Amino acid sequence: EQHAVTLAAGLACEGLKPIVCIYSTFLQRAYDQLIHDVALQNLDVLFAVDRAGFVGADGSTHGGMFDLSYLRCIPNILIMAPSDEQECNSMLYTGYLHNGPAIVRYPRGEGLGVEVNDNFKSLDIGRSKRIKDGEKISILSFGSILDICKNVADELNASLIDMRFVKPIDKEIVINHAKKFSLIVTVEDNAVKGGAGSQVNEIIIEENIENISIINIGAPDKFFSHATREEQLESSGISEQEIVRKIKDFVKNNNLYDLNLSSNIKL
Repeated sequence: EQHAVTLAAGLACEGLKPIVCIYSTFLQRAYDQLIHDVALQNLDVLFAVDRAGFVGADGSTHGGMFDLSYLRCIPNILIMAPSDEQECNSMLYTGYLHNGPAIVRYPRGEGLGVEVNDNFKSLDIGRSKRIKDGEKISILSFGSILDICKNVADELNASLIDMRFVKPIDKEIVINHAKKFSLIVTVEDNAVKGGAGSQVNEIIIEENIENISIINIGAPDKFFSHATREEQLESSGISEQEIVRKIKDFVKNNNLYDLNLSSNIKL
């Protein structure tokens, strides 16, 4: 892994556009090379980061729950998290066209069955995608758990945004929703500590936005043994029922009764 990243840096220095296909857990081994050989020189290298998030039967050695936390602090890097096959297609193309290091992180498993357009389309860097309008609650979804978040948003009549970009994050939408809504819920399949949700918190603190509550949902502070990816998500509270439960418990415990939540899910 270390040699692959340094080799890619050398190829980029000679004007080529290398693509490094690598598991999230193994990119950790090349962290020094990523920083010093690629990011420091702002080289045109695209990283296709597989097995990001929960990896199911691959076990704890292959867990990819840390990449957003260890990548977003590195300067010059573009980080994208697709929600489906078409988004992954567009992000790989966007990363290929980008001048500088780019990362597309995607999970283990099959796609959702979304039809992929034969024509490549680049995305506006740092721009999120509105999925659903709602009231009082805004759900900011990062990556492949968007499908779960859609059901939660429908249950709670919440707004839903596919954030798409972790770096640069859509700061404008974060600020807008922090001022417009009573509660922001961030959901990701990365470690909740230092992940994409933490970046949302940082923006709200930097902008000194008051009267906004935040829930960060992601992988807890633990390693995961063998199980299916769905079982790992469920045990981490990243399922439709568990996310709704967390939101309703938070509302109750913090006396946010003005949200007046209703849900078809029995808790």
